[in-house]
Amino acid sequence: MVEESAGQDAEHEQAPPPHTQTPPSQHRAPSPASAGESARPRAGWAPFLQVGRRVVLRYAIDREASPHGESMSDALGTILAAEEQVVRVMTRRGELAVPRALVIAAKEVPPPPVRRPRSS
Repeated sequence: MVEESAGQDAEHEQAPPPHTQTPPSQHRAPSPASAGESARPRAGWAPFLQVGRRVVLRYAIDREASPHGESMSDALGTILAAEEQVVRVMTRRGELAVPRALVIAAKEVPPPPVRRPRSS
């Protein structure tokens, strides 16, 4: 009886789908880092990263060193300097230097809202 059920299971198993290849026209070129070249900023990437602009930067952090195991953090503030290797941002907590290579996303944001005094 055990042999019958094993045979039935084999009959009902589905074969894995056939392997499909990606057409050569859809292949991606290797990134500069994987091609052995040194990593460099992308030309024209985030042209709004200029001194005096208010931005939010999402950047990679060391998961081992973060208190809750996060892999990314955000910096919201005004750009103090936008150099080739680093972007310096003045946040509410102070100045922060973010290496450009770690920046995952960047966005220009409007000025902070004006706080209205509380009415008594």
